[in-house]
Amino acid sequence: MKTVPLNTIFDIEYGNQFDYNKMAPEKGGINFVSRSSQSLGVVDSVKGVYGIKPYEAGLITVTLGGTYLLSSFVQEEEFYTAQNVKVLKPIKKMEFVEKLFYCLAISRNRFRYTSHGREANMSLDTLLVPEKMPKKWGVIKYNGHEIDKAPVINEKVKLSPAKWKNFQLEKLFVVSSSKDELMDKLTLNGDTPYVTSSDKNNGITDYVVEKATNSGNTITANRGGSVGYFFYQPDPYKSTPVDVRILTPKFRMNPYIGLFLKTILQSEKFRFNYSRKMGTRRLNELVIRLPYKNTEPDWAYMENYIKSLPYSASM
Repeated sequence: MKTVPLNTIFDIEYGNQFDYNKMAPEKGGINFVSRSSQSLGVVDSVKGVYGIKPYEAGLITVTLGGTYLLSSFVQEEEFYTAQNVKVLKPIKKMEFVEKLFYCLAISRNRFRYTSHGREANMSLDTLLVPEKMPKKWGVIKYNGHEIDKAPVINEKVKLSPAKWKNFQLEKLFVVSSSKDELMDKLTLNGDTPYVTSSDKNNGITDYVVEKATNSGNTITANRGGSVGYFFYQPDPYKSTPVDVRILTPKFRMNPYIGLFLKTILQSEKFRFNYSRKMGTRRLNELVIRLPYKNTEPDWAYMENYIKSLPYSASM
């Protein structure tokens, strides 16, 4: 695959280089993009700055410093930026999926840099990336058949994390552990999923003959092992009682809402590690930001966002 310097594909410039602590927060204002690796880098919404037009939606932001260098995001709304953030505008017309491809290509070069050491300020513009997106990139197949990429609903649902509200996890879920046997006590080659603390295959390590004991439409959380991974479980299952916690919703959840929440929860993974496990108490105390309506989580908004994504019709 031929590679070319990034600045042959994008016009690249430093962002506004504003200091967040000098900005005036404003609900429903202009997104402020910092060096965060969470929520598209958006940390708040702020008042417009007189005489300075925000960057337009659809551009890419790339962090040059901070704890997660080269975090790259397609901004869905107009925005300002903090210091050490560059803004990329495609030289030629580019589809959204192509922008996502280049976000991934840029972020995969993170290993070349270190925070407060070799940062990306000087070399991002000439970073070598694929000249074009491979034709088959983004094509998903199952059992040899290409999956329909159509969304459930044909409308764009924007995310505005800066306008969301904090919710404590214990207000949303009952956190528990299974009472199942360890897998070596069960009979393999069955039809019942057995969930462990793996970070692969939705946490499912094998299938057993014994009947499922945990309800589907729940979320599993890895307390140990691959700590901090969350998975939406659509079907009944058995689970290790040791390193997995089960989140049973106190509200009416469906697969679309479950996948939205799984993604939000996954973004909190950085808070946990092998020595700081994600046990029941810490899960109950965990606070996540969610879209809301009339002080309550806006479940319809979350559902419609997932339904608006490519491939959602194939779920």
